[in-house]
Amino acid sequence: MSGETVITVCGHLVDDPELRFVASGAAVAKFRVASTPRTFNKQTNAWEDGDSLFLTCSVWRQAAENAAESLTRGMRVIVQGRLKQRSYEKDGVKHTVFELDVEEVGPSLRSATAKVTKANRGGNGQQGYGQSGQQQQSAGSGDPWGAAAQNAGQAGGQQWGGGAGGDEPPF
Repeated sequence: MSGETVITVCGHLVDDPELRFVASGAAVAKFRVASTPRTFNKQTNAWEDGDSLFLTCSVWRQAAENAAESLTRGMRVIVQGRLKQRSYEKDGVKHTVFELDVEEVGPSLRSATAKVTKANRGGNGQQGYGQSGQQQQSAGSGDPWGAAAQNAGQAGGQQWGGGAGGDEPPF
């Protein structure tokens, strides 16, 4: 939708994502991200932290379940989504809060590593990667790229993400 404010925030999770299911059965995960700007002070020759921004984030459906399973308090994350403003009144005082409707969220790899496992959607023809990094292909998926990758990996004796030369895809 046009006119929405899309932002990207890098920061640390303040707490573990809280997963809930709404009446329709859709999953929603809520979490807060603290983003603190750092600047270098030339006079003191030291880094200084600015004021932290605490932003409440909501992510929906399968991404919510993936976030709740993968992310934990203290992790550095990158979050992208639509900034929303909401006003409410409490005890006669009007409050305005800003929240983020998340489109994408993941761990920051600036000072960490991650092992990514593609979520298998159970029978809809998509492929997944198991714990060992070995490709698992659904029967009759019709995915020529997946078949080519699997055949190339078998021919070369390599697996994408494992074995000798595992840093490069096998095709």
